[in-house]
Amino acid sequence: MAPHYDLMMMVAIQGEQGAFSHEAARELAGPDVEVFPCPSFEALFAAAVSGKADRALVPIENSLAGSIHENYDRLWTSPLHIVAETQLRIRHCLIVRPGTSVASIRRVASHPVALAQCRRFFAERPQIEAVAAYDTAGSVKDLLRDGPASQAAIASRLAAEFYGGQILLEEIEDDPQNYTRFLLLAREPGPVDAASKTSIVFTLKNEPGALHRALGAFSLRGVDLAKIESRPLRGRPWEYAFYLDVLGDPRGVTREALDELADLAHELRVLGSYPDGLRKTA
Repeated sequence: MAPHYDLMMMVAIQGEQGAFSHEAARELAGPDVEVFPCPSFEALFAAAVSGKADRALVPIENSLAGSIHENYDRLWTSPLHIVAETQLRIRHCLIVRPGTSVASIRRVASHPVALAQCRRFFAERPQIEAVAAYDTAGSVKDLLRDGPASQAAIASRLAAEFYGGQILLEEIEDDPQNYTRFLLLAREPGPVDAASKTSIVFTLKNEPGALHRALGAFSLRGVDLAKIESRPLRGRPWEYAFYLDVLGDPRGVTREALDELADLAHELRVLGSYPDGLRKTA
């Protein structure tokens, strides 16, 4: 299981209470965690940097939709540190006003990504129109506030419970292997002695073999890399920043590899060392 934090904290999330980010915050910080809803990822980072929230919980990638690139970019430019991570199984529910039947639904609102992950539901019901909304939980909130009986929303079970909606169908997503990885960010680094993963970002000099030598710092020492992601550098066409997730104790041979990479890199920043939340023990 992902580590829980004992102290009550305020965690900034993107979206409304009841969103999948709220569910992930509960996994990391316990069921009584307080969340600070933010309308955008920019506001989410700002809330933690300014101290309006103690932590920020950021979705970074989905097993089906891929990486959330703007959040990778913000990780580098933000002063926040990754201190924990978790993965959440995304289970989409069809939520309605109490008493509504599936036969009476004509429109279903949700975030565009959620709608795209439920294509089969709409293909089997051509009379129902998919309507893009700013947030999964927000679509439930709006529906229960003043939405018509002919409208429904797609969101989490938590959103239905939070706003008093009725769940007509569960797990309507096309693919059950639907997970989102979330990063917990703080103003101060987490304890290194509990860490088993380190995330870094670096740039390289534009010369032949630079990336090969950079990755060789890890392979020559038998250090495992869980992920590599490249992002274009703003204002520098065809140049890239590289993000790595490095597995293992951040001390010892991993530290040696990072020190060698620092000598090779043009710029390098350690984004955080933290417990590996994707390889949970039974």
